Amino acid sequence: MFRLFKALIFLAILSAAAIAGGLWWYAHHPMAMGGEGVELTIPPGSSMRSAARLAAERMSVHPDALVLLARALSRDTRIKAGSYEIEPGTTPLALIDKLTRGDVTLQELTVPEGWTFAQFRAALAAHPAVHKTMDGRSDADLYRHVAGSTVGPLAHPAHPEGMFFPDTYLFAKGSTEVAILRRAHRAMLRRLDAEWQRRAAGVPYASPYEALIMASIVEKETGLARERPQIAGVFVNRLRKGMLLQTDPTVIYGLGAAFDGNLRKRDLQTDGPYNTYTRVGLPPTPIALPGAAALQAALNPARTDALYFVARGDGSHEFSASLEAHNRAVNRFQRRGG
Repeated sequence: MFRLFKALIFLAILSAAAIAGGLWWYAHHPMAMGGEGVELTIPPGSSMRSAARLAAERMSVHPDALVLLARALSRDTRIKAGSYEIEPGTTPLALIDKLTRGDVTLQELTVPEGWTFAQFRAALAAHPAVHKTMDGRSDADLYRHVAGSTVGPLAHPAHPEGMFFPDTYLFAKGSTEVAILRRAHRAMLRRLDAEWQRRAAGVPYASPYEALIMASIVEKETGLARERPQIAGVFVNRLRKGMLLQTDPTVIYGLGAAFDGNLRKRDLQTDGPYNTYTRVGLPPTPIALPGAAALQAALNPARTDALYFVARGDGSHEFSASLEAHNRAVNRFQRRGG
């Protein structure tokens, strides 16, 4: 009886060793798949078993063996949803490592400085990796989902323009537009708060939101980083003196889809909330998504006596402190009068 017991134990040990050896070989043996690899998408809430079954549809994976291996490694409950790029030569062990680390394939969306919120939203709608959940919803409704409790005194609750930081955003395939916009919104709040805390003494803004409006104007007025503080300085001087800002980008924004690329005299004379040729002060909302340099310039404008500027035709501007000097600059650079 004792000999039989010893024999059974020995057989059990051999069996366990064989299983362990087989599992070790399986764990380190590359899986067969297409020559260029496969993309494996794991839905939220998936278990290791359901993930193993999905993997088995795309590559030579035995679901039960993969689950057994994951359990042996104590990783069977740590799987993360997402889209994964599985390259040729990947072993089951490497697959489990990837799925439990959340090493997802990242998608990219670049939002340039000076884009409008409408352009940002259109880019999200056109991106094939973005999961659309708010198609057909108004900007105001979408903004409420994105901003939540931060919709308040900082922003216009029905007009989210300017409230998203322009940057390159990396995201997992299947991320919603709300999730991506939420990241851009939080980034703008952080940037704006940081610049507000470092603002120059005496800047004529009643709130960070007014500074954001100014930053959006500065962003649209020049693409030259070195000019932004001076552009902001001119507009700050005009605000302090109660002068009209007289900036074309605000009028263009107010025209919306009616703008055909040609700003006419009648456009400058037709009153509206964004016409800074007819109304004193800032427009009611930002007119674009300003970047970091424009935010910094708006809150730390250059100290200048300039009240006017005109485009030189090469992307830069000529600044003037008097109307007479400005008119001479206009004749020189735009009318070619001398």
